[in-house]
Amino acid sequence: MNMIDRIEHWGDTHHPAYMDALRVVLGVLLFGKGISFISDTGNLTKLLHSLNIDLWSVMAVHYVAFSHIFGGFLIAIGCYTRTASIFQIPILLVAVFFVNIRAGFSYLNSELWLSMLTLVLVITFSIIGSGRYSTDEWMRKHDR
Repeated sequence: MNMIDRIEHWGDTHHPAYMDALRVVLGVLLFGKGISFISDTGNLTKLLHSLNIDLWSVMAVHYVAFSHIFGGFLIAIGCYTRTASIFQIPILLVAVFFVNIRAGFSYLNSELWLSMLTLVLVITFSIIGSGRYSTDEWMRKHDR
């Protein structure tokens, strides 16, 4: 049994029920953030240009929007939660350390705190998985 299998087994056996509700809230939050990126791509492109990623800005905008919308939906229903969470980690690392930290590390910078909390939750769900009340668990029980 390799390290990843041991982490998955530990996550599957140590999963309290309230984490499922937290997973749904996280998925809805990411889905809503993806919708807001799609509705205001000009602001996101301007933000990425300020980070000097001009060549990749269009691709990065699409990656962020698609990952948040599709990944948020998958996390909310509990389907491939670990994979969807892993795809969110690079986006949130950039959001925390390069984008939102520029406004300062104060309690007034709510986007920084939201990004940090989301990053911690995404890392948590990439370790512990989707839980009892999820599509993954339903598919595991009804496997034919």
